[in-house]
Amino acid sequence: MVILGENQYGKSRVRVMKVERHGDRHEVFEWNVEVWLKGDFTACFEDGDNSRILPTDTMKNTVYSLARVVKAATIEEFATDIVTYFITTQPQVDEACASIQATLWQHIDASGQKHPTAFMHTGPLTETVTATRPRGRSVLVTSGFTGMAILKTANSAFAGFKKDGLTTLKDMHDRLLGTVATAKWAYVSPGLDYATLRARITDVLLRVFAEHDSLSVQQTLFDMGKAALETAPEITEIRLQMPNKHCNLVDLSAFGQDNPNHIFVPTDEPHGSIEACLRREN
Repeated sequence: MVILGENQYGKSRVRVMKVERHGDRHEVFEWNVEVWLKGDFTACFEDGDNSRILPTDTMKNTVYSLARVVKAATIEEFATDIVTYFITTQPQVDEACASIQATLWQHIDASGQKHPTAFMHTGPLTETVTATRPRGRSVLVTSGFTGMAILKTANSAFAGFKKDGLTTLKDMHDRLLGTVATAKWAYVSPGLDYATLRARITDVLLRVFAEHDSLSVQQTLFDMGKAALETAPEITEIRLQMPNKHCNLVDLSAFGQDNPNHIFVPTDEPHGSIEACLRREN
């Protein structure tokens, strides 16, 4: 006998560009929205009965309509508006989830001033959020970012590691440490000052990365996450991914030149993969 297991359906890659017009100064927001609905949709999967299925095209249209009417100032608030709408208006839905990736734009510097209506993409950094609302419960919000490319050229080492017959890596006491970081943190409750908290958490992560006397990516990751939890009691846990984007020292001896940590080859593949979750002790 075959039975239907956990399932969901939704609409992905709903692209939204929103322009807020404040007199002669504009602000732009670019969002990539994904919506998922969970419920008892067994009849649709097993029998083709669509009577409980809200079309995904309607879900797309809902995102655009809400973007026009809601006053959300952050992606956290907009994701919350989306899941609240579906739980409120669709009684057949047991749980609604919305994930948003925000592409960041900043005003162009022109003639020594921020141009009010011209913008520059600040990628590859992307802000992220996932809001989930089970029926009868409050919204669960998880924020974060992807694509944060950061690099330090001092105070980074990796030595004293385990070696076996296949180890060729040598101890390094002065190396470049580069990564493209991803972070996610969960809030204790909805309805917080998300913009202030995001700025505070991001600032402390960057500060610790810059100032940390790193003995490994693992140690730096841990101290970054620890500092975020200590700085923001409004979050319950933080997950960090920090792939080690290697920069290999170039051997210039064949050209009669030395290379005292000046010339490197940046590589993407293969790279070390380091990730961990830090949470408060109960």
